[in-house]
Amino acid sequence: MSAPLRDAAAGEPLLVADRISKSFGGVQALADVSFTIRRGEIYGLIGPNGAGKTSLFNVLTGIYAPEAGTFTFDGHALAGLKPNDVAERGIARTFQNIRLFANLSALENVMIGRHVRTRANVFGAIFRNASTRAEERAIETRARELLEYVGMSPQANTLAKHLAYGDQRRLEIARALATDPRLLALDEPAAGMNATETAALKGLLESIRRDGVTILLIEHDMKLVMSVCDRVLVLDYGRKIAEGPATTVQKDEKVIAAYLGGEVTLSLRRR
Repeated sequence: MSAPLRDAAAGEPLLVADRISKSFGGVQALADVSFTIRRGEIYGLIGPNGAGKTSLFNVLTGIYAPEAGTFTFDGHALAGLKPNDVAERGIARTFQNIRLFANLSALENVMIGRHVRTRANVFGAIFRNASTRAEERAIETRARELLEYVGMSPQANTLAKHLAYGDQRRLEIARALATDPRLLALDEPAAGMNATETAALKGLLESIRRDGVTILLIEHDMKLVMSVCDRVLVLDYGRKIAEGPATTVQKDEKVIAAYLGGEVTLSLRRR
């Protein structure tokens, strides 16, 4: 992936959420959650199962509309927009459960991710005019660049369903990057990975950040979170209980009680 220009506004607010709330029936999934993600950082989102992490992701990416609160991205209000409009404005995501097109190749999966950046219309698709053919060639070239970027060039023509689990996770990231995001939201990308795959994922996340893309990361692998995230937001029962640098959050008594546990925390402190 050719590196984007370094953001001159790095460190300034990119996404600002203010008192986001969402409920399902009588269950309060999110309650007055506020936070800010700065340009150029890797921002972690952690909490026990059922804490509201994926619900928050779904609000930020247009799958759910918040019942209360607002959020802005690069100064523009996004609450209530459809997922494709959110993606077009620069937020891409992956899912906790892999959602690839199983019977398409790795290359075809990434090419599909470019749809929000294409201009071809029905006329061009039917009559195959010169501009449409040129755009299709550009889409394939970009998709091959992204496969190389995530280390999957040799599997370009392999069907997604035949890829190893770790490769499927990397392919999802490549497809999300195909939308040219400014914020990449990853929902448990290390889930199911072995130690070698997780180490490779860490390197990929750091490369993505160096190349100018801000990252929002949901993850249960605490060693990965604490080693790669600049700041961390902790949810419990839909409420924010802590936010700050990873090294500070891991020592917070409310976080230890709600999620990390003494044994994990001690192992992190010994690192």
